[in-house]
Amino acid sequence: MPSRHTTHDTPISGRRPAREAAEAALVENYSGLVRLAYLILPPALGRHRRVLTAHALVQRALPAAARRSGPETSRTRTAHPMSPCAASPNAADAPDPGSPTVLSGPSVPGQRRAERPAHSWLRATVVRAALRPPRRYAVLVPLPLVLGLRLFPRAGGSEELALDRALAGAPPEVRAALALRTLEHLTEDAVVRLLASAGVPEPSTALRGAGRLVAAHGADIERLLRSAEFDPCTVQTRPTDLLRRGRRGRLAALAGALLLAAAATVATGGLRSADRAPAGPVGTTSGAGSPSALDPAALVRAPADRWADTARVDFTVWPARGSRTGDTALLGRALSAWGHRADGGARVTTTPGTPATPPADPPRLLFAGTVDDTTVVLLHDGRRLARYAEPRDGRGPVTVGLARADDADVTTGAAVVVGRTGAGTRFLLAPWIAGAGVRDLGSPGTAARPLEADPDGVTAPVPHDAAPAAAAACPRTTALQLRSSPRIVEDHAFLLADLGELTPVHLTWTPPPGAGAPARAPREATGTRGLAAWARSACSLAGLHGAGVRSVNRWEYAEQALPERAGRAVWVCTRADTWEGGGRVALSFETPARRRVAEVTNTAACSRFGQHVLAGGYWTAPSGTRYLLAAGSRHVVGVTAGGAVSATGRGPVLAAKADGEGPVRLSGRLADGSDLPGLTATDDAAPGPRSTT
Repeated sequence: MPSRHTTHDTPISGRRPAREAAEAALVENYSGLVRLAYLILPPALGRHRRVLTAHALVQRALPAAARRSGPETSRTRTAHPMSPCAASPNAADAPDPGSPTVLSGPSVPGQRRAERPAHSWLRATVVRAALRPPRRYAVLVPLPLVLGLRLFPRAGGSEELALDRALAGAPPEVRAALALRTLEHLTEDAVVRLLASAGVPEPSTALRGAGRLVAAHGADIERLLRSAEFDPCTVQTRPTDLLRRGRRGRLAALAGALLLAAAATVATGGLRSADRAPAGPVGTTSGAGSPSALDPAALVRAPADRWADTARVDFTVWPARGSRTGDTALLGRALSAWGHRADGGARVTTTPGTPATPPADPPRLLFAGTVDDTTVVLLHDGRRLARYAEPRDGRGPVTVGLARADDADVTTGAAVVVGRTGAGTRFLLAPWIAGAGVRDLGSPGTAARPLEADPDGVTAPVPHDAAPAAAAACPRTTALQLRSSPRIVEDHAFLLADLGELTPVHLTWTPPPGAGAPARAPREATGTRGLAAWARSACSLAGLHGAGVRSVNRWEYAEQALPERAGRAVWVCTRADTWEGGGRVALSFETPARRRVAEVTNTAACSRFGQHVLAGGYWTAPSGTRYLLAAGSRHVVGVTAGGAVSATGRGPVLAAKADGEGPVRLSGRLADGSDLPGLTATDDAAPGPRSTT
């Protein structure tokens, strides 16, 4: 394991290592090299292929070094697939990164003062190989080889999941720079030289990108990267889809038998008989519109307890529940309606960004049963949820509702709407939900009311949000408060709000920045402060109904003392993320009256990819004096206003008397010297939101 001291002056040794030195360095540092390769490799490979490819790249580095070192290569021992993981520290038994590495034997010093050249060479070789374009991984090397099993690192918590998503959106050279700086503790110059030697065109840009990731995830990023989530040496194994493997095996055996029969017919009956020989089964592939995709017998069903022992907690591990999961006729009608093959025609509705095409492969059955007066079937094809509904008495239209559900997780895959009546909405809860309640977001001090669910996970009706008595009033917003089972890693409570779609929306909040504290991350809004914060933003959810929203985060990005000692203002950025990836941002300040400043759509602002924000608007003090208020996020060190109000201030906030009226141009200066344009509203009497681009 490399020392934590950043004394690495050269990223790659000038001399190729000898066989013995390369082998010793690989065995000693195997787990670290494999983790380095795993972090750099493209996430699009999937975790199973990333694990195997990471091991393959590291194991190929040793023969490469040995072949170049001299005539002794014929005596080089080949490492057994993944066996060095047991000989080197892993996530479970690794010593503290800050302690010296101590090995047994009189010839090895107790503490290394500098890094061994062989390790430097191997590390550079692994980085160079992992940075190759993804098409180079189309054919894996023979070893290691795993058949019939899927390998993946153990799942971490919500922080690890957030970091994994951030890494997936970063270029490979940025992931490489982050791993080299954080895990290998190379100096910035050494990282730049290593990346340049590996063919990266702009290594300094990659290093700055790594710095932004560190700033986004705080000082604990090394601990997160060393967790089991990113450790390809500490893996779990699961079989592949046994049912599908069994079907494919039987089809392969049948095809082989038919080919043998055809060959025998050719040998005994001549070309005419061969022409009449069967050519194998037809319609066995799973393409768009293939018969198997709409065959009730081919529906995928997860084992009942798969959710409790897997690293992927989402809709793919939901078991099939309900009293009519064995009703082939019902399931056939649901699949035919989804495939646009229903005799009478079904009314198909979709959420924004959801295609209405038939499933390409056999979907997964989640539920089939009767809810109130409606027979419901829930299906999932890996990207979309489909809800088929037919009236129990046959008097009424048949409907199919489709909604995006790709990349769901413990929270966004925790509940699905199965029925809506005048009495309320019924949800089907995920199998990992251990407790459920209902709360009014406008009453944060009131405890959540228990929500009962039947053995299949169908809840009692949840009352619809009450309409306001006056047009300007805020409607009551009801939220589900769910708690996950202690049988999975994510044992926590979270809030979901029903916005009229198949899946409720996950509500989170980000507290205001603390003095000298690192950037805060979004967190669950079930605590006292989170509930109080959402009580002030609950009204804003009404405008998001039917917009395909996946999650909403309330970020209190700044606090400001109001002029004339009128109290304090809290600046808020409320970001709604949709299932298709777009973002919708609303900026406001609360004084305690809520004042909407601007709205922006299709933006990365107020996300981990847009962490800087500046907004301003007019405010009238109790004395009647009019002011321009502006506030920026934690990295804003200066604010300048021009136009109707001309003023400059140091720090992230600005308050200036507004003698004139009209539009104002805001500009902020960031700590790195770059400029940040601001968003403004020009009329503090306007009741509605304003769109600003």
